[in-house]
Amino acid sequence: MDTTKITNRWDEATAAQLSDDLSLRVYSSRLLGQDKTLVLHGGGNTSVKIEETTITGEREEILYVKGSGWDLETIEAAGFSPVRLQHLIKLAALEHLSDIDMVNELRTHMTLASAPTPSVEAILHATIPHKFVDHTHADAVVSITNTQDGEARIREIYGDDVVIIPYVMPGFDLARVCAERFKEEATEKTIGMILLNHGVFSFGDTAKCSYDRMIDLVSRATEYLHRNNAWHIDLKPASPTTTNRGALSELRQKASQTAGFPLLLSTHNEEKSRAFSQRSDLDKISQSGPATPDHVIRTKRLPLLGRDINAYTEAYTAYFETQTANTKEAKKILDTCPRVIIDPELGLCTLGRSGKESDIVADIYRHTIDIILRAEQLGGYRALPASDIFDVEYWSLEQAKLKKSGTAPPFSGEVVLITGAASGIGKACVESFLNKGAAVIAIDINNEIVDLYNSANYIGLTCDITSVDQLETAINSGVSRFGGIDMLVLNAGMFPPGNRIDSLSDDVWSSVMSLNLDANLRIMRQCHPLLKRAYRGGRVVVIGSKNIAAPGPGAAAYSASKTALGQLARVAALEWSEDNIRINSIHPDAVFDTAIWSDEVLASRAQHYGMSIEAYKKKNLLKVEIHSSDVAALTAEMCDTLFSKITGANVPLDGGNDRVI
Repeated sequence: MDTTKITNRWDEATAAQLSDDLSLRVYSSRLLGQDKTLVLHGGGNTSVKIEETTITGEREEILYVKGSGWDLETIEAAGFSPVRLQHLIKLAALEHLSDIDMVNELRTHMTLASAPTPSVEAILHATIPHKFVDHTHADAVVSITNTQDGEARIREIYGDDVVIIPYVMPGFDLARVCAERFKEEATEKTIGMILLNHGVFSFGDTAKCSYDRMIDLVSRATEYLHRNNAWHIDLKPASPTTTNRGALSELRQKASQTAGFPLLLSTHNEEKSRAFSQRSDLDKISQSGPATPDHVIRTKRLPLLGRDINAYTEAYTAYFETQTANTKEAKKILDTCPRVIIDPELGLCTLGRSGKESDIVADIYRHTIDIILRAEQLGGYRALPASDIFDVEYWSLEQAKLKKSGTAPPFSGEVVLITGAASGIGKACVESFLNKGAAVIAIDINNEIVDLYNSANYIGLTCDITSVDQLETAINSGVSRFGGIDMLVLNAGMFPPGNRIDSLSDDVWSSVMSLNLDANLRIMRQCHPLLKRAYRGGRVVVIGSKNIAAPGPGAAAYSASKTALGQLARVAALEWSEDNIRINSIHPDAVFDTAIWSDEVLASRAQHYGMSIEAYKKKNLLKVEIHSSDVAALTAEMCDTLFSKITGANVPLDGGNDRVI
C-alpha cells in the first residue's frame, strides 16, 4: 500500500446507481467527510450548480451549497442550501458587503425557505466557473502552507495547476479576492486553488472529477512531506500521567467562571498527546496559533508545577488576569477562556459545554499537533498573525453563534454522578439527566453499566461502592472524563429478604449497613471538594425510603440504614450550606419497575394483602402507580432551578401514605 497517497474512496458501482447531480454531490461529499485528514467535524464545504425550472416555468441556475450545521461525513440532500446563482455572482462584484448583509442576501435568495443557512463561502463557490466545487482543510496542505516559506513550497509542488490565494478571512472579502485572482490567473490547466493558512479547493464538471482532483492535490502534498522527511512525526516516549482531580476541578471551575457558564473539562492522555505536552519547546509551538481560521481554539500551556494544587490555581488565575484585548481595536478584555489546556502532568485537556463538544476540540487539536510538528520538521511552524486570529474569533458571525448558547439544555456543561445506575430508579435518573444535557458518570456493580448508553455525555463504570479502591478509581475516571462533579445522586442500595430482629444475622446487618450507609458516607466525603467547586453550586439528592417514616416488620436492617442515611443527609445540609451545596431527599415507596420487585415477589405481596396485582400497585391514597421515571424526574428537578433555594427537604413520592402523613 502506498502510504504517500490519500485513499481514493470513489466506487463506480455505487456512483452508477445515482441518477442526479445532487445525489452525486451528496455521495462525493460523504467520501471527503470520511477522511479526517481532509475534513473535521463540520469543516470544509462542497457545492454543485444545477439548472432548475421555477414554479412559473422559467429556467434558473441554482447553487446547492453545504448548509450551516451539517457535517460532510453524514450530509444528506436536505443539508444543501439552494441559492440563486446569478444573484451570488452579482454580489461578488460589489466593493463591500457586511457580514450581516451577506447572510441576509444568502437567506433571502434561497429557493427553499426550510433549507439551512448557506455556508459563508457560498459566494466564493458561485464565482468558480465549474459545476462541482470541493473545499477541505487537508492536514498535509496546511502543514506546508503554515511554514515560513509556505507559498514558495506550494508553487514548487503544484506549478500552474493551482491558483494561490493569500490568507483572507472567510466571507465576502475572500470571495471577492478569489474571484479576481481566479479570473486573472486561472488557465485550462487549473484544477484547484490553495488558500494559504486555510485549505484547498478543487473543481470539475463532474462530481468524480472534482473529487479525484482533491485526492490528487492532497496526495501531492503528502508525497512532498514524505520526500522532505516531514511526514512521520518524531515524538519522544512520554511519561505517564496520573489523575489529579483536585487540579482538574480547580481548572474547570476557573474556566467556567471566566466563560460565564459551566464547562466540562476532559483529559486526553493517549501517547501522542502526552508526548506533545511534555516537549521542551512546548511554550513556543503551542502558542503559535491555530492551523486554519476554521479551527481557532484558545490554547493555554501551563508550566510544570508539581502536585501543588495552589500553584495550579494561581497560574491559571494569573493567566486570565494578564490577558489583554487587541490593542489595535482598543477594546476591553473579551472572552479569554481557552478551550485547550496543555500541561506536562495533566496532558491535553479540552473544554466544552458537552462531551461531544470537548471531544471535537480534542480531535481538532490532535490534527493541529500533526500539522504543527510536520511544519516544524519542514523548517518551522508559522500560523496566522495574532491580529488575523483576533478578527476571526471576534468576527460578527462567530459572535452571533456564541449568543445562541443561551438556548442550551439546563444542565449543559454540568456533571452528575449517579450510583446504582444500571437499572430501576438509577437507570431512569441517567436518562433524565442526559435529556437535560448533563454529563453523566454512572456507576454500578453490574458490568452492563459500561455500554448502557452510547453518548459522549456518558461514562459507565463498573464499581462496587463498598470497595474503597474501586470507588476511588471510579471517581478519578469520571473526573478525568468530565473535569468534576456538580450533582450527586445517591441511589445504590439493597433491600435484603425479610428478617425479623430475632433472626437477623450480623452478616446481613453489616452488609446492608456497608452498602446503604457507609458507602454513601464515603462517596459524600470524596465528592465534597468537587461539589463545592460547582459553577451553579453543588447538589445532592438522596434516594431514601418510605420506611424512614413508616417502617414495616422484617425490614430492620433496611429501615435502620435508610434512617441513618436520612440523618446523614440532614447533617450534611447543615454543614455544607456554607459551601453552597444543597442536599435534599426523596422517599419513594412501591416503585415496582425495579430489580427488587420480581413477578414472584409482587404476586406474593399482593396475595398477602388479599389484593390483585393491579390493585396492590396502587395501594396508596391517590390510587396511582409510582414509576422509576417519576422518581428520576423529581430527582432532576431537585437539581434544577426550582429547588435552588431549598436544602434539607424530605419529599415523599408514594401517592400518599396515611402512616407517613
